[in-house]
Amino acid sequence: MYPAWLGILNEKSKPLSGDIGLFGGADSTPYIQYITITSTGNTTTFGNLTVNRKYLAAVSSSTRAVFCGGTSNSNVMDYVTISTIGNATDFGDLVWGRIYLSGASNSTRGLLAGGSSGDDRTDYITIATTGNASDFGDLTGYYRGMAGAASTTRAVFCGNSTTGNNIDYFTLATTGNATDFGDSTVSSGFRGGASSSTRAVFAGGYLTTNTIDYITIATTGNASDFGDLTVGRYIVAGLSNATRGVFGGGNNGSGVNTIDYVTIATTGNATDFGDLSSAADSIAGASNSHGGL
Repeated sequence: MYPAWLGILNEKSKPLSGDIGLFGGADSTPYIQYITITSTGNTTTFGNLTVNRKYLAAVSSSTRAVFCGGTSNSNVMDYVTISTIGNATDFGDLVWGRIYLSGASNSTRGLLAGGSSGDDRTDYITIATTGNASDFGDLTGYYRGMAGAASTTRAVFCGNSTTGNNIDYFTLATTGNATDFGDSTVSSGFRGGASSSTRAVFAGGYLTTNTIDYITIATTGNASDFGDLTVGRYIVAGLSNATRGVFGGGNNGSGVNTIDYVTIATTGNATDFGDLSSAADSIAGASNSHGGL
């Protein structure tokens, strides 16, 4: 008969399959948690970041997620292979260490925009390789706490701190400065972003906004109302697959463990998905199946 610990090791070594979403970071732990986006339920432990931090951002391809920046203006970037449960590995350094930065990516490039007390600078990385980030260009203003999302060609970033309704976009294949896209329906930052290949949704906001907006990424113009979260909150983490947007954690006076989801192609209010392992805000979301892939 096999010893009990062998079964545990075998379970941990099993590759993950399907549409996997990761939430990384927390108030006092380096946890990475995962969900299967096509189902509902609570998160499961994935591993640990290399450095304990919050206020971070994440970008991802179909195989790899990279967690960037965070507490104490960190320049740390670490990565995991999404199909393999385990701890993160050092990726390289941001050009500018900062908190409250935002991420968006396609299958090749990840952009890290804004941050700290307000910054217009944007870094980029090639997700498939390791190494330090490079300068991509500048946002249209000095922003922090934006929500990021992407199609295969465009990265869009929405909001600013407590009062911004701005939406910027970059063309991912080239470097250069952002262009104004339009305005969101609410003036707020610290929202969560998610996308299909055609539509981006932005959820929550400072202080306890429950609003969800949407845009069509290939066009420019103002956002439209999508519906409401189940719990109003800010500093929300967003992730998605081709059809669902998922929003985890946040703060509405204290940290919450709520995870909601929406069907991106339709409008309407969010539905409860499950819970994080513990209440957390300022975490980052990534997936192997988002709209940029």
